[in-house]
Amino acid sequence: MAPKSNSALKIWRDGQLINWDDCNIHIMSHVVHYGSSVFEGVRSYETPNGGAIFRAKEHSRRLVDSCRIYRMAFKYSADEITQAMVDTLAANDLKDAYLRPLVIRTGQSIGVYAPNATIETFVITIPSSPYLGHDSISKGVSARISSWRRPAPSTNPTMAKAGGNYLSSQLAKMEAVADNYNEGIMLDTFGYLSEGSGMNVFCVKDGVLYTAPDAAGILHGITRDTVMKMAADLNIDVREQTILREFLYTCDEVFFCGTAAEVTAVTSVDRIDVGNGKPGPVTLKLQNQYLGIARGQIKDRHHWLTPVPQPAMAGR
Repeated sequence: MAPKSNSALKIWRDGQLINWDDCNIHIMSHVVHYGSSVFEGVRSYETPNGGAIFRAKEHSRRLVDSCRIYRMAFKYSADEITQAMVDTLAANDLKDAYLRPLVIRTGQSIGVYAPNATIETFVITIPSSPYLGHDSISKGVSARISSWRRPAPSTNPTMAKAGGNYLSSQLAKMEAVADNYNEGIMLDTFGYLSEGSGMNVFCVKDGVLYTAPDAAGILHGITRDTVMKMAADLNIDVREQTILREFLYTCDEVFFCGTAAEVTAVTSVDRIDVGNGKPGPVTLKLQNQYLGIARGQIKDRHHWLTPVPQPAMAGR
């Protein structure tokens, strides 16, 4: 999801908006060697009233929580990070965009333990593009069960959205693409359903929505929470429980959800069709609700949208 031209974009770096090409770190930065970063993936959408960030406050709060888990001395509040996202979007005059708030350990240190490493914070924004392919929302995607497992709760803290946590996700995604699937689905250490390489998973059986619990090594996704709240609004029963691998082969619908993936149907798993091999009615209903609210076409009942002021017109 890289922009075609970076030169005109600005990046927020610890309170300053700087040119894209000037935003560099040293090769000896701690994050380069040990993956010591936490981040968020956030979306803004163009609405009838201008740009709006979807669930900015919740993403900002999770960023603060991730810093706490990884003992990173974070100097900003959640409200300040939300404002930084608004300012970055406004500075770049972007409405339909992807944002990446990022906190990293930099400095110049070669040891794992770096108590004096500098903590730097960035907000990056680029024009959005379909994460799983241009027709993924309308047609769905294929997935395979990955040979790579999610880490056990006592290995990496999966509640934190940390850069190093995505090394196994990279392997799962590369394995899936090499075998001509769109995406991988990972199991937990006990062999139960966990999540995709960078998104949560829901299953539908007899009109009931199922998803894996936090104990399955999942990231507690904000889009996952959104889906569960929308389901409650639509009187769809939701159950968090351990899910067997073979349940994916027998349920009526499966879908991914995440900031980048949005709500995307999984139409086959391990080359076995899910349902009739097409996006199902529950998936489509939730997808329409999600995109409708995000784009300002359906009432924002939960106050999930943070408006982005329009840049001032020249000469006014």
